Amino acid sequence: MKELNTSKTLIIIAGPTAVGKTDLCVELAKKLKTEVFSADSRQFYRELNIGTAKPTVEEMGGIPHHFVNSHSIEEYFSVGDFERDCLKKMDTIFEKKDVAILTGGSGMFIKAITDGLDDMPDADLELRETLMEKLKTEGLESLQKQLLFLDPAYYQQVDIQNAQRVVRALEVCISSGMPYSSFRGQQKAERQFKTIKICLNRERDLLYKRIDKRMDQMLANGLVEESKYLLPFREHYALQTVGYKEIFEFFDGQYSYEELIRLLKRNSRRYAKRQITWFKNQDDFTWFEADKKAEIFEFISKSLDNL
Repeated sequence: MKELNTSKTLIIIAGPTAVGKTDLCVELAKKLKTEVFSADSRQFYRELNIGTAKPTVEEMGGIPHHFVNSHSIEEYFSVGDFERDCLKKMDTIFEKKDVAILTGGSGMFIKAITDGLDDMPDADLELRETLMEKLKTEGLESLQKQLLFLDPAYYQQVDIQNAQRVVRALEVCISSGMPYSSFRGQQKAERQFKTIKICLNRERDLLYKRIDKRMDQMLANGLVEESKYLLPFREHYALQTVGYKEIFEFFDGQYSYEELIRLLKRNSRRYAKRQITWFKNQDDFTWFEADKKAEIFEFISKSLDNL
């Protein structure tokens, strides 16, 4: 078995949407002379820009950001694909550097890198198409009820408003004949690096104001127009999420533009709350207020010295 290279460290900067991860990661990467890996499951796609709050070239500050604009929305790129490709790329970075940074708000993608994925059955693409058509014609509630029947244990754990998670769980339940939850919680994968796990947060009202302001900016930057271009791909997993889903329903005539704005902001705030809950349920993150950069950098410095 390959020995653990204790000189290599992955720093994870997680947290909810709009908390301020990008700014901190760029500053940290400059201090450590390293590179950033994105674990944001929608920023992979080149066609999704405004609605994903993808960092601009200016915001990246000259720091390489791997897995931003790395794929097309027409490609299927699963969390398993991300685990494989990201670990391979990290190996090349660790050949030259002792530290790398992983950042994002997609907890499942972060966990895939740190702990590995459970040994899930492969995706059945025909079954997925059937489930996505059911989602389109009958709505998410129909799939939620099906999941509750097939796997009540996972139903109690999953964010049932996340269509991607619900569909994936149903794929496994139906194709394997076993509950999705029975495949989870397997032995943690061994990694050839150590980790420092940090989660950022802000006082709730301030975070929500930042989310509302970001949504106003997205709309001003052309989010509705971007969504028109993405209409042919509306059933794609990455577009069954806050920001695009509401606009597609607006295109369908389900509500007014004023109601669209209200729903975009409300659902973005709810999404941030679910992200915070998920990370708080992980017991190995150290939490910081996002604007306490000096404290965060000091913590990282001491942690690196003690590894």
